[in-house]
Amino acid sequence: MGDVAVGARSGHDGEEHSGRPEENVPSADSGLTSGNDAGAAKDGGPADVLSSGGAGGGQDGEPGDSAAPAPKKPRSFWKELPILIGIALVLALLIKTFLVQAFSIPSDSMQNTLQQGDRVLVDKLTPWFGSKPERGEVVVFHDPDDWLAGEPTAQPNAIQTFLSWIGLMPSAEEKDLIKRVVGVGGDTVSCKGSGPLMVNGHALNEPYVYPGNTPCSVDDQGGQFTVKVPKGYIWVMGDHRQNSRDSRYNQSDKHHGMVPVKEVVGRAIVKAWPINRWGTLPIPDTFDQSGINTQSSAAASLSVAPQGMAVAAVLPIAVWRRRRGDRVGSKFEKR
Repeated sequence: MGDVAVGARSGHDGEEHSGRPEENVPSADSGLTSGNDAGAAKDGGPADVLSSGGAGGGQDGEPGDSAAPAPKKPRSFWKELPILIGIALVLALLIKTFLVQAFSIPSDSMQNTLQQGDRVLVDKLTPWFGSKPERGEVVVFHDPDDWLAGEPTAQPNAIQTFLSWIGLMPSAEEKDLIKRVVGVGGDTVSCKGSGPLMVNGHALNEPYVYPGNTPCSVDDQGGQFTVKVPKGYIWVMGDHRQNSRDSRYNQSDKHHGMVPVKEVVGRAIVKAWPINRWGTLPIPDTFDQSGINTQSSAAASLSVAPQGMAVAAVLPIAVWRRRRGDRVGSKFEKR
């Protein structure tokens, strides 16, 4: 119907009917207009309403005196700015909470891999999907049991605290530490003499250890050790072995120097600042050597116990397994 109305008014229809009375015979076109077509076209009558698709339409789609609702005036930049800032802050907070977070290195315990003042980005996403720390990773974790007791703490101002909270600045939280994972649940880690460091009976080649340091520290404070890492825990050490208060020197705490996996914030994946030190933090090849994943057996883990206790614990198991094997063998013989 609208197309018919437009066609009835296009071209020279007004000139053909001008000065001549309109016939009263109803037609398809006259049913859509009132009075003379030419007059309707000039006066902006109902026919114009149909052609323009709205009230007040003029000839050939021009707006009439009673114009359609004016388009909304664009919002000014200064009115949109607070909204944009709010969206940016929400996104930054979400990224910091679920994806990555920046941390500042406060000490020299990870030299030369990380220098004091470096900024690292920590992956916080993969732990949400069940990823666990692996040997060789550099991880950030919450202080498990007053490892930082006596250490000086920074006093950030209100702006620094806010920017750190939303992730736009490195974390100002002074209860976090960064170390390298050496052992995971089930591993046996040991240091004898000046090294090398042993994991599940395999010696580690550690080129990342600070130049001049030995892989193991010869002292009676914890530098000489043999430990079995429980499930759900990790054993961590700094790359600056003679300047790192790590798992070795916290064996008297409630976790015996172990770090609960639940306290791990995430893996440090990139050195982001300063620019001239930008780089990734991959897992060293020494942790990929053949056989290192073969974790020690229950009998081997008892090697640090007195000889008599080890024999007393293992002998009943051996006798039980032998008798069970004899019973199974006799059943097969009967078949």
